Amino acid sequence: MPAKQLPYATIKTIFERFQAAEPEPKGELEHTNAFTLLVAVALSAQATDKGVNKATGPLFEVADTPQKMLDLGEEALTDHIRTIGLYRNKARNVMKLSRILVDEYGGEVPSSRAALQSLPGVGRKTANVVLNMWWGMPAQAVDTHIFRVANRTGIAPGKDTLAVERAIEDHVPAEFQRHAHHWLILHGRYVCTARKPRCDVCLLEEYCCKEGVA
Repeated sequence: MPAKQLPYATIKTIFERFQAAEPEPKGELEHTNAFTLLVAVALSAQATDKGVNKATGPLFEVADTPQKMLDLGEEALTDHIRTIGLYRNKARNVMKLSRILVDEYGGEVPSSRAALQSLPGVGRKTANVVLNMWWGMPAQAVDTHIFRVANRTGIAPGKDTLAVERAIEDHVPAEFQRHAHHWLILHGRYVCTARKPRCDVCLLEEYCCKEGVA
């Protein structure tokens, strides 16, 4: 059951602490442009950022645009990403979205959520990551880490990822919206972990509702 929604003043204090600790949080997927970011995020589903980076380092050296990806071909792409889960299906989607980007968008990655979500293998979370990291939009990409932290703490409780996304947009002060998703995901990845949360080093421990903590 989700925790009770924290009051505005408490949320503001929490994000002030996040900001003081890490003023400019960064995503951990390596990329050089909007296309490589889009591909990296699409490949990261059910995979670790570290594992994706290991595969995409050599890949992006030879295919960092939609046209270069098409020139590389699906078989070669598959060989590059073989270590990533669901690699065959992901390779097909990357080739399909590369073709669409070349044919319909002049080889450029579109900057609207609807256009991004129309691409094969690109869901709302992937679109939000690209919008946030590349164009600086205050888009909230809710993954398992953010969903856990938002509900466990009461920062933005919700029954599903869309509800949590909306709760972040509704309750987190505007000045913290751009980086909110990164602060929360990094906090969930390294401090507020699923099984053994590191409450002893948590900067918001005194405010946490501790829902779901054994």
